[in-house]
Amino acid sequence: MSIEPPFVEEGRKLLKNLATQLPTTVTGLERQMMIGDVLARMDEADKERLRSLMNYFLTRMLSINASDIDMGGYGTQGTIWYRVYGSKKPDKTMGQYAPDEMNFLIQSVLGERQRTFLYENRNLDFSHMLYLENGDFRRFRADAYFDLDQLALNMRAINNTVRSYKNLELHQNVTRVLSLAGTKEGLCLVTGITGSGKSSTLDSIIDANNHAVDAHVVIIASPIEYVHKSDRCIIRHREIGRDVLSFKEGAIQALRQDPDIIMIGELRDPETIMTALEITDSGHKVFSTLHTASAVESIDRIIGETPPVEQERVRNRLADTLRCVMSQKLIPSLDGKRVMAKEVMLGTPSVRAAIKNNNTGEIYQMISEGLDQGMTTMEQDLKRLYLQKRVSLENAINYSNNKRRMQQLLQVSPTEG
Repeated sequence: MSIEPPFVEEGRKLLKNLATQLPTTVTGLERQMMIGDVLARMDEADKERLRSLMNYFLTRMLSINASDIDMGGYGTQGTIWYRVYGSKKPDKTMGQYAPDEMNFLIQSVLGERQRTFLYENRNLDFSHMLYLENGDFRRFRADAYFDLDQLALNMRAINNTVRSYKNLELHQNVTRVLSLAGTKEGLCLVTGITGSGKSSTLDSIIDANNHAVDAHVVIIASPIEYVHKSDRCIIRHREIGRDVLSFKEGAIQALRQDPDIIMIGELRDPETIMTALEITDSGHKVFSTLHTASAVESIDRIIGETPPVEQERVRNRLADTLRCVMSQKLIPSLDGKRVMAKEVMLGTPSVRAAIKNNNTGEIYQMISEGLDQGMTTMEQDLKRLYLQKRVSLENAINYSNNKRRMQQLLQVSPTEG
């Protein structure tokens, strides 16, 4: 580790000094609000010292290729944690901090309105910018929240460049469905657990359309991550809480903005799901995400999220509008990094019929038999990665949705897996 710049020690001393000024009798939310009041009265020089210390932690994050940084709250035990290629570990070289020191540091990156929102809701999603010495900048997706009365923070680095669409390794039929040039309307979903790269995949798809068709794209996200530069498309970026109040509001408003493509960051509630289906019904191309591990689970989730009296109508509407579901996972690769495995379902006539007739249990078999059409199950794609010597046998089995099916495909016994 190189010698620390002088401003790091200055920032640490300032945090210690600030923390000792707080009375021990004030606890919980009142203590956090007191910290906010101190920061609001702080002079610019001290604010800059705290900002420099936070930027030091973020610069370290970039230098070690970390995807995430965690700090504050009871859980971190006063240390800074980084996630590097999937593994989250504490970095003792970054120092040890008392709870109030972290409370001050985390609140120092927030504006007054953001602090008020955090106090009221006990959680705040926001974006943060780091300006580098060479004139470049990096953006971070951030979430501040409470952990046993103390403030905790996670920040995820947002790539400055978009992953090449070709690197998604998709069949030409899938590309036709995802491209506005090939299909003018319909709902396309990218699904997976948190941290599986859904946003990066959607940005690759938007970027491919931006350079291929003349159109208008409206992105509604919480927060906006990658900022696209308009090429052949006008691309609007609308961040929840800053540019628009909610996903639902943003989607409804987008209809009056003459869009060709609407990207809704997440189908997180029944209202947003219904709105997305209505927009798709009106002849627009809609991209969105779900926190689901497979295509079948995604369909069942959408239908299950809506009220029982609406489910038959939603099932029919989904059957008519769903064009593609891509469910993805990031798998530890043999080179010590991570590689994407994906399940791809297309809205073929047989898939549409299965959704309409409430026979979603048949869809997995349809996907497994649809390789020529561009479809693939998670297990088939994991087998491909294993045969290409990109992932281990153990990880191919462990990351599959259907371990028995995975073992059959790889012709191994359960004991070997």
